[in-house]
Amino acid sequence: MLSQDLVDSTILLLVLLNPFLLCIYLLDLIQGLDQQAFAKTMTRAGLMSAAVYLGFAIAGDRLFTYAFKVRYESFLIFGGIVFLLVSIRLVMVGSTALRGLRGDAPHGAEGTALPFMLGPGTISAAIVTGSRVSIPEAAGAIGFSVVVCVASLIFLKWIHDLIRKRYEPIMERYLDTIGRIMALLTGTIAVDMILSGVGKCMENGFGS
Repeated sequence: MLSQDLVDSTILLLVLLNPFLLCIYLLDLIQGLDQQAFAKTMTRAGLMSAAVYLGFAIAGDRLFTYAFKVRYESFLIFGGIVFLLVSIRLVMVGSTALRGLRGDAPHGAEGTALPFMLGPGTISAAIVTGSRVSIPEAAGAIGFSVVVCVASLIFLKWIHDLIRKRYEPIMERYLDTIGRIMALLTGTIAVDMILSGVGKCMENGFGS
């Protein structure tokens, strides 16, 4: 029987690893790569992300305190602000907002996916997962979430290629609408991250 903490942590990771938002963010790769190349790229990005998530799940917020010499609360607040700004821009501007945030493509196509997959929200979720459940359970939750995300992206790429030529205008409007709706949820999570960070600071004392 799965524990409620494990279920909640997995759902949080799945929400933050949103394939619909990633699909908009990676639209250039979806349009520019064939199915096999895209699948390999996303698999590599997923493996890299999963390894980093697991590392943060094991290390927890101690990594910030002892290695980086900063408070985890600061990371929560800053990460929440970044996600909130992206969400607001996506709601107001539409799907072009995420593509405009990418800038120049880094070396390696999988590097284009990593900045979004390894965002402050997903890293925080990995830390929370490691604090709630055992490490083997955290590894399972992380692995399951990444596999679902990567498989969904590959499936969406297949759908995109299948109907792109005939229904491209409809697809663009659909992705734009879905992106705006998902941004509302992402923005809500961002606000919760900020409130959690401020709450922890108040509990521990702002000057400590």
